[in-house]
Amino acid sequence: MESSFKKKINLKQLINIFHYLTKILKKTFKNEDDFRKEFYLSFVLILVGIIIGETGIQKILLILSILLIPIAEILNYSLESCADRISFNNHHLSKTIKYIGCTAIFLAIGNAFITWIVILFF
Repeated sequence: MESSFKKKINLKQLINIFHYLTKILKKTFKNEDDFRKEFYLSFVLILVGIIIGETGIQKILLILSILLIPIAEILNYSLESCADRISFNNHHLSKTIKYIGCTAIFLAIGNAFITWIVILFF
């Protein structure tokens, strides 16, 4: 029995998926101030990482550690949107969901900080 989730994607579907994802990214960029700030900071730090990384591995680690921050912010935005869609009331599970999203951002920032400190000073 063939799974319905294992469909082959043709070029037109791939273009439609890319178009939809860029539309969502633009919407997130427009509506989320925190994402916009982190995106600009990430762009600058990625350029700095390319300049100060001595080896290819160092450059990749510097760049990828920074890229995790906007990814975590997008996931946090989606979690908060889902929690707000369910209910605007202060429910302990909604609060927990929002704290988990914030924790993911904190861990991504901590990961980037530790990676940059280790590469720059050790």
